[in-house]
Amino acid sequence: MSNQLSSQGNSLILCYYANVSHQIQVVRIGNIPNWYFERVMFPGQRLMFQSWPEAILEIHTGAVASAILSDKIPCYVLRVIEEINADEVQDEAEDEVQVRAVEQYPVCA
Repeated sequence: MSNQLSSQGNSLILCYYANVSHQIQVVRIGNIPNWYFERVMFPGQRLMFQSWPEAILEIHTGAVASAILSDKIPCYVLRVIEEINADEVQDEAEDEVQVRAVEQYPVCA
């Protein structure tokens, strides 16, 4: 990574893309100077990656030698807004039920 990119590190966002097609795709970002990102994605494969909001993810579909540019998606659209851990959600729900139970049925000593 170049020095220029290191200084912009604070503006990186977490992005998510899934290949929901039945074809192999090559996804790439080529519009950021001094930086290149490319991955081969199989059908059903999911990808989380860091990028800049102004980056454009290009989706190339078909055989690798004759892939066709089928879509361009701005990375700010692919941004992961909030990470939710299913275990934490379950724990919070259980804690709330326990608090309600204690409030409704206080323990007498």
